[in-house]
Amino acid sequence: MNFSFDVDALRKDFPACGRIKNGLSAAYLDGPGGTQVPGCVAEKITEYLLCHNANEHGVYDTSCETDNLLIEAREICADFLNAKPTEVAFGHSSTKNNFDLAFAIGRELVAGDEILITDIDHLCNRAPWLALKERGVVVKSVSVDVRKQQIDMNDFSSKLSDRTKVAAFSWASNALGTVSDVAQMCGLAHKYGAITVVDAVHYAAHFPMDVKEIGADVLICSAYKFFGPHLGVIYIKEDLADKLRFYNVGTDDISKGIHKFQFGTPPFELICGTGEAVKYIAGIGKKYDAQFEKQLEGLHGRRRNIVAGLTAFEYYEEPLALYMRKEFRKLPGVTVYGPAEGEPRTSTVIITIDGKRPSDVCRKLNEYGVFAWDGDFYATVIVNEVLGLKDKGGLIRFGLAPYNTKEEVERAVRVVTDIVNE
Repeated sequence: MNFSFDVDALRKDFPACGRIKNGLSAAYLDGPGGTQVPGCVAEKITEYLLCHNANEHGVYDTSCETDNLLIEAREICADFLNAKPTEVAFGHSSTKNNFDLAFAIGRELVAGDEILITDIDHLCNRAPWLALKERGVVVKSVSVDVRKQQIDMNDFSSKLSDRTKVAAFSWASNALGTVSDVAQMCGLAHKYGAITVVDAVHYAAHFPMDVKEIGADVLICSAYKFFGPHLGVIYIKEDLADKLRFYNVGTDDISKGIHKFQFGTPPFELICGTGEAVKYIAGIGKKYDAQFEKQLEGLHGRRRNIVAGLTAFEYYEEPLALYMRKEFRKLPGVTVYGPAEGEPRTSTVIITIDGKRPSDVCRKLNEYGVFAWDGDFYATVIVNEVLGLKDKGGLIRFGLAPYNTKEEVERAVRVVTDIVNE
């Protein structure tokens, strides 16, 4: 497929792309830690604060406007996830959302009940469930096939049992870029009646999501990973939301369904910004939908445009990531991590350089305007224990976003090459 993407036009939407570092355009290859924000998102946040700012459920204009904007944001995010608006809520962060979820589920668990997590996951989807061990809950962690750098599905299957109440796992690894078959994992867990919790924080910026298709009971993602503000988004299947007993104030307006997940006055301005970020993706999708007729078959309206936008990003980013991986593999002493080429993965490139601290490498990259991450990225088990990289400073991570250019990628490769040859 001959795909054409106008990166120069898109970059004009992102004020941050005008930043200069030592005479060079800043190359934001730190996307997995958070993307840059288009101007329209900042404008939407500002517009809310300046023109509609009020608390909800009042009878006067700005309060009614706030109610309507919250409803609209839920509808937009529902299209993003292929969910119902009544299944979408917002919270401080995905980590906080998951803790609130875990404590609610934990109220119904007894000593000896089991929870399944995985070694590849971010602490966001490990720590909340590990916290329930103090109640006598047994937490099992699924191993990673180190050679394939993928979840060991045999281990996953063998650790499920009739006592498994929750199975929590990531759709994509923020440390390795590995994309897991979460539909299969949800299906296996449901055979034992377990609640499935999918961490899509890293996945959400790269591929379309369909909570119904994968069979998730809960899915978490973070707006700041897909051009929005720092806010967590959570999907909870309607019948599950009805059953859960969250630790909350219990007033009439938040005693039912997804509304139980709202704790106090929410950050309405950030919720508006989140909706605007998804609308931005849909707007990009309108420009490219004709190139993806097969992928968009049967889709309509905003959902169709969202899928088109994310698909366009994938088609643009992955060749750049592939180029980086191929170039890095040519360098002596450089190890490229992640699943084998052709296996499902995000446009995230992860390396180490023999004898070089990742933090030192990233400082050198910074001198040339290349912003990249180092460390374990809170995926502590896979990086520090399984790969054994704690004492070496972890990994070096480059993440592609649709505003990145071939020149930025080539610059990063040149700097790494120079570091290797020092």
